[in-house]
Amino acid sequence: MIAVRALPNPGTLAESVSARDRSAVARALNLLDDKRPDARRYAARLLATLPADRLYRTGHLIGLTGPPGAGKSSLTAALVQVWRGRGLSVGILAVDPSSPISGGALLGDRLRMLSGELDDKVFIRSLACRGEFGGLSAEVWPMSLVMLAAFDIVLVETVGVGQKEIDVSKLTDTTCFVAQPASGDSIQFLKAGIMEVPHVLVVNKEDIGLAAKKTLSELRSTLKQPSDDDDWRVPALSASAAQGTGIEALANSLEAHRSWLERQGLLGSSRQRFQAEWVIKRLLEEFGRFGIECLGGKTVLMEKLMDTQGSAFDQYDLLQEQFLSDCAGETASLAR
Repeated sequence: MIAVRALPNPGTLAESVSARDRSAVARALNLLDDKRPDARRYAARLLATLPADRLYRTGHLIGLTGPPGAGKSSLTAALVQVWRGRGLSVGILAVDPSSPISGGALLGDRLRMLSGELDDKVFIRSLACRGEFGGLSAEVWPMSLVMLAAFDIVLVETVGVGQKEIDVSKLTDTTCFVAQPASGDSIQFLKAGIMEVPHVLVVNKEDIGLAAKKTLSELRSTLKQPSDDDDWRVPALSASAAQGTGIEALANSLEAHRSWLERQGLLGSSRQRFQAEWVIKRLLEEFGRFGIECLGGKTVLMEKLMDTQGSAFDQYDLLQEQFLSDCAGETASLAR
C-alpha cells in the first residue's frame, strides 16, 4: 500500500516561513509543487496567509536571464557571495531544462557551482521547466511569493532564453540580461526587441578581453536613452564571475533599480501586475484565446485582477469557475 504524504497546516506553515525557517520554506515549496486537489486548496490558503507587506512591499525579486553558456550560474554564485557579505539572505529559484527521462530538473552543475557559497542564509530550489515556453516554470510566481516572505533577495535564474522567452520580465522587479561575448546572441536579441526588457545588462567573462569589450560597446551603442529624467537608465556593465571583478558594481546596479522602483511608487503595483500576468497565462494555456476573450479580454482581466484581493490560486480558480459557468456551453456549441 502506498503511503499518502500528509499535508501541512497552511496557517502554521505560513508563520514558520515568515519566521525564515528554512525547513518550512522547503515544505511550503513542496506543497506548491503538489498537484493533488487537496494540496492545491492548502497551497491557496498558505499563499493567502503569508504577510502582504512581505509579498508586495519588501525584498527584491530579481530575474537573471540570457543565452545558454553566458555564465548565469557562475554569476549567481558570485552575486550570492557579495550579498552575503552585505548581510542579506538569499533565496534562489533556478529553472532548469527537464530531464527527458524523469521530467525533473537537471541541476548538478549549478549545485557544484554554488556549493562553496551555501550557508544557512542561502536557499536554492531547482525547478524543471517541464516544456513551459518562456524560459520559466509555471510554479515560479507562487514559489517567489514564499521566498519573498523568507529572504531579502529572491533570484530567479532562467533556462537559457531564446528570442521570445522573456517571461522573467513579467514576474520580477528587476531583470538582468547576461550577454555572452562574441556569440552574436546579443545582436540577435537586439533585433528581436528583447533588449527592451532588461533593467540591467551585463557582459560576463570580461577576462576574455577584446571580445567582451566589443560586445559591451555594441550593447551600449544600442541602448535607448530615456525620454524623461525620471525614467530608469539601463546600465550596461561588464564582469567576470571567474575572477570576481565587476560583481560589486552589478549588485549595486540591481539595488539601484529597486530603489528607483520604490521612489516611483511602482514596487507594489508591479508585483500585483506580475500576479495578474501569471493568472492570465495559466488561463490562456487551459482555455486558449477564446477563453480569454470570453472572460472579457486581456485588458479587462488585467484590470479586474489588479483590483482583486486574494492569492494567485484563488484568483485563477474564480476565473476558471466563471469560464465554466458562462463560456463552456458556447465552447461546446462551437465544437459541434
